[in-house]
Amino acid sequence: MTVPAATQRNVAEADADVIVVGAGPAGSTTAFHLAQAGLDVLLLEKTTFPREKVCGDGLTPRAVKQLLAMGIDIDAPGWIRNKGLRVVGGGLRFELDWPELSSYPDFGLVRTRQDFDQILAENAVKAGVRLLQGVTVTAPILDDRSGHIVGVVAKKDDEEVSYRSRLVVAADGNSTRVSLAMGLHKRQDRPMGVAVRTYFTSPRHDDDYLETWLELWDGDTLLPGYGWIFGVGDGTSNVGLGLLNTSDAFKSMDYRDLLRRWVKGMPAEWGYVEENMTTPIRGAALPMAFNRQPHYTRGLVLVGDAGGMINPFNGEGIAYAMETGHIAAETIVQALGRVTAAQRERVLRAYPQTLKDVYGGYFTLGRGFVELIGHRGVMNFATRHALPHPRLMRFALKLLANLTDRRGDASDRIINALSKVAPPA
Repeated sequence: MTVPAATQRNVAEADADVIVVGAGPAGSTTAFHLAQAGLDVLLLEKTTFPREKVCGDGLTPRAVKQLLAMGIDIDAPGWIRNKGLRVVGGGLRFELDWPELSSYPDFGLVRTRQDFDQILAENAVKAGVRLLQGVTVTAPILDDRSGHIVGVVAKKDDEEVSYRSRLVVAADGNSTRVSLAMGLHKRQDRPMGVAVRTYFTSPRHDDDYLETWLELWDGDTLLPGYGWIFGVGDGTSNVGLGLLNTSDAFKSMDYRDLLRRWVKGMPAEWGYVEENMTTPIRGAALPMAFNRQPHYTRGLVLVGDAGGMINPFNGEGIAYAMETGHIAAETIVQALGRVTAAQRERVLRAYPQTLKDVYGGYFTLGRGFVELIGHRGVMNFATRHALPHPRLMRFALKLLANLTDRRGDASDRIINALSKVAPPA
């Protein structure tokens, strides 16, 4: 449902320069950078903090870089550093340190989403953002003449309220009600994943490495996906798995049961048994590789999961949520600094191409990777023959985690060249 502007009553001419819908990593990062630039920002969150979010809780150096750029104190209690990735598969188990690069830190972090999003939202508030919690956006307000979004209708305390702005940012995740109301639907030619996870009390809670298992078996079938064990540092481990829709069993799979069966094969001393489970098994969709486009239309800017910005190689979403939020904020600041509506629109319409320039080729490579491992036997062959070669696996870590320098070593140059020549997603 969209609401024409003319039907609204008791609405201020402008409640903010920009309304950001959703206070997850994408929304809070966007709002922070907008406020830093001096814009009046209203951040609307449908839940109230603290709140849980289904996630692996692992942060790669890409995400760490964004946290540092926003001045987040990652030395405060609750942030757990890790050295890299431990890979398990093909009967092998070995550790890969995060690469030493000039562009990114050489460490990752773990922080549960129970308070991670709240930390980012509070950081945005410190920058001058006005955060309203318990506000569920239900529809856009459209200008009668241009069809541009000029605000939103929402529910707060069971009452309908309206807010106006010069621009609206959709940071409301995979379901993104705002984008759907503006006619932006998912592309069916883009991969989709699903992740399920829970927490167990475990002696492995303070592991120095993020651990990923490259073999997920359903009977005799090797599935396209991976499992993970991330130590949270609070006495628990985040244990979960992610699967891609390239599997024939994707729609009919009982993912929660698969997770239960997977952990049953682990050593008893790790403690991954039902009685040590501290939360129910919960799941979430993973929208990948720009599965909703365009990323700007008629006054609406898409960031993070709302625009399908998850990396198809590894299912990482937080880093790209924050990065696209930063890019969107820079674009919006430049646009709103222009004098005429035509000039502002020209800048905003360049935003989708900016995203394609940054991620398009790489996401296309990721889509090819997803299709490839969906074929029966390919995942098994790759696991058996690639894992025994450390140099190849170090290359794979850089590729899958998208961690390269512009002018780095040979592996960096190969990955960058492949991303550049691949058609944009």
